[in-house]
Amino acid sequence: MSISHPKLLIIQPSHYRSKTDRTIFKTRRRQMVPLALPYLAALTPREWSVTLLDEQLEDIDFDAPVDVVALTAWTLHSPRAYDIATEFRRRGVTVIMGGPHVFFYADEAAEYCDAVGVGEAEPIWTTMLEDAAAGRLKKIYRATPLKELDNLPPPRYDLLDLKKFGPFRTFAVQSSRGCPFVCDFCSERFYLGGRYRWRPVNQMVDEIRRIKNKGSHFFFGESNFGGKKSRAMELMEGLVPLKIRWSTLWSSNLCLDTDFLDLAQKSGVMHVNIGIESIDAETLADMKKGWNKTTRYGEMFDNMRRRDISYSLNFIFGYDDEDPDVYDNTLRFLEEHKVPAAYFNILTPTKGTALFDKMLKAGRIIDPEDIDRWPGQVCHIWPRDCTPGQMEQRIQRMYKSFYGMRSIFHRLPFPKSRSDMASWILNMSERRMAFSSTGNNDFDIY
Repeated sequence: MSISHPKLLIIQPSHYRSKTDRTIFKTRRRQMVPLALPYLAALTPREWSVTLLDEQLEDIDFDAPVDVVALTAWTLHSPRAYDIATEFRRRGVTVIMGGPHVFFYADEAAEYCDAVGVGEAEPIWTTMLEDAAAGRLKKIYRATPLKELDNLPPPRYDLLDLKKFGPFRTFAVQSSRGCPFVCDFCSERFYLGGRYRWRPVNQMVDEIRRIKNKGSHFFFGESNFGGKKSRAMELMEGLVPLKIRWSTLWSSNLCLDTDFLDLAQKSGVMHVNIGIESIDAETLADMKKGWNKTTRYGEMFDNMRRRDISYSLNFIFGYDDEDPDVYDNTLRFLEEHKVPAAYFNILTPTKGTALFDKMLKAGRIIDPEDIDRWPGQVCHIWPRDCTPGQMEQRIQRMYKSFYGMRSIFHRLPFPKSRSDMASWILNMSERRMAFSSTGNNDFDIY
């Protein structure tokens, strides 16, 4: 039976606190305004009545008068998403699902939903909704990756209650998809469409200009903001007149490019996250990440500091040939260079990567289907020189040491600028997680 005036509820599920604690993770307020919900609403045909719900901030009314429920989920959210789907389907509501999780677990997700969408939403979203309204849904819809990111619709922020995101909210935006690099542990390049693509600068600038009256801080949520340097510089030129503050992720080589950094500073960059992964060159070679030059890390940090750009570093531990002293050596390195913030991660072979296939074949993965389903720094592999529990303890010890007050006061300058303040706020947030009762380092910002 077809539906003439269909009602759509798009939900971003929360997650359970742990594998044993099925309490739903909730917060009263978020700083980051998500992109997925309002963007899916923008892709939705106008004849649909659309409601957006972020479960971290709001409870779900399973008896709401809706015709279709759409769930978008990372693997972390999947156990909760499946429970939500089950409750709605029990009431006769059609449920569809997409997101990064579905890209790798389409058949599994299809068991809980009426249909799932694999890949980028643009080529399949409207078709899925039309088929749902007409009662002719297929189980799996697979998208052909977009060749270009041209004329994407502006997100429907009008459907969100922005008061729930605080007075100093940050808007997540996206100017590119994919990554030009191929790291052996990273699966993002698969579900983001593979080939590195970017949006036309004028369209990106226009979108930010429209959002600016709602807030002046933006987070470019993409794998590598500078994946194509010339295009990134053109975009930053376009940002200069907007007088915004922004944050993003980019690769370490750009921290050695003074022209790039000068323009980034001029355009309002406040914080950058950088995946340097290790201070050991041999480990970087194992990761297929040889462009990270350990001998020039100090120069990178000095370049950022001179331009008042706050930054954070990502590290990965657990490679077979690591020096046993790498944990203490890394902490000393970070304090010596007064690095503002750092994230310490356990090597995790995510589905779809060469690392996953290699470790699965070697019998080194504890439970392949459990990876990324629960929050925190969980060791999913059998390390070569310790037990999984010992690896988790090493990482927890690093967090407590790095975010201890002695380390914070040693590393951070007195907050004289917005970038300095950003570093202090980030350190206080990470300190609360490091010393929480669970100590699970749950970085759920999206």
